[in-house]
Amino acid sequence: MPPLVVTFGETMLRLAPPGFERFLQSPQFVATFGGGEANVAVTLAGFGQPARYVTVLPPTNPIADALIGELRRFGVEAQHIVRGKGRMGIYFVEAGANQRPSKVVYDRENSAMALAKPGDIDWTSALAGAGWFHITGITPALSQTAADLSLESIQAARAAGLTISCDLNYRKNLWKYGKPANTVMSDLFRFVDVGIANEEDCQAALGIRAEVDVHAGQLDAAQYRALAEKVLAAYPNLKMLAITLRESKSASHNGWSACLHDREDFLVSRHYEITHIVDRVGGGDTFAGGLIYGLLNLGSHRDALEFAVAASCLKHSIPGDFNRFTREEVEQLVQGGGSGRVQR
Repeated sequence: MPPLVVTFGETMLRLAPPGFERFLQSPQFVATFGGGEANVAVTLAGFGQPARYVTVLPPTNPIADALIGELRRFGVEAQHIVRGKGRMGIYFVEAGANQRPSKVVYDRENSAMALAKPGDIDWTSALAGAGWFHITGITPALSQTAADLSLESIQAARAAGLTISCDLNYRKNLWKYGKPANTVMSDLFRFVDVGIANEEDCQAALGIRAEVDVHAGQLDAAQYRALAEKVLAAYPNLKMLAITLRESKSASHNGWSACLHDREDFLVSRHYEITHIVDRVGGGDTFAGGLIYGLLNLGSHRDALEFAVAASCLKHSIPGDFNRFTREEVEQLVQGGGSGRVQR
C-alpha cells in the first residue's frame, strides 16, 4: 500500500471576485477554500496517494464543517483535525491579468491556527501509520505559538522516522510578530529531508542570498545550481532541494520550470510557456504535491521533477486553490501532450 502523507497547516475561506474583476467591482465574491498544506494534501489524494490533513479549526462553526466536508470529498483524511478557540481565517485574492498583478489580502489574525500552541495536537495519533510529513513556512509566520507548534510537529515527525518535506513559502505580509523569518525557519529547516523553495524563499526565509535575476527574461541554470549548493552546504541534513523557476513576463504569461539538486546530480526540468494564466495561486503547492508523489512512486528523481513541473503547469489553468488533475492527465503532458486539442 502506498505510504500515507500527512500535511499540517492552516486552511482559510478564500473569497475572490468573479473572473478577472477587481475587489468589489461587482458586489460579490466566489467562496472556496485554500491553504498551502491542504492544497498539497488534495493534490496527493487526487493522484491516488493516501493523504491526511492536520489543522486547528474553530468549534461549532459551519464554515469549518464545510471545509472538512470538502477535504473528505477529495479523499483527504480529516479525522485528526483539532477544534480550538479562535476564528476561521480568510483571504481575499484578486486575479491579475496582463500587466496588472494578482493581489492577496489576508484576514487571519486570531484565527484558530494562529492561536494554536504546542500540546494542542496529539502528534502520536496524528502521525500514526504515516511515512511522510509535509509543512510549509506559512504556519510559522502566523504567530510565535504557531511557530512553536510547527517546531513541535516537525520534531515529532523526525522522532517517528518520517521523511520530512518543507516548502519555505515566504510570505512577507505575515511575518509581523517580531521574529524575522530566517531566525525561525533556520531552526525548522535543519530537520528537513526534502526542501522546496524559490530564490526569494532562500534569501528571506534562510538568509542565503541568490545571485539570480528573475526579470532577465531567461533564467541562468548555473546560478540556481550555485544557490542550491549554498543551501545544501548550510543544511547538511537536506537530502535534496527543489527550486521552482518562474519567469514572470506578465500576470498572464509566465515561463515555468524547476530544478532539483540531490547532492549528486543537478537536474533541470522541461520548460513550459504558460501564456493564458487562469489562476497561479496553488501552483507551487501542486508542484510540492507532485514532487512528493513522484519521489514516492516514480522511477527516478528526474521523473519526479518532470511530473511535479507538469502538474503545476496544468494547475495554472484552474481557478481556485485546489488541483483538479489526475495522475494520468499529468503523465499525458509529461509525455508530450499540451496542444489543448479537444479530446472526444
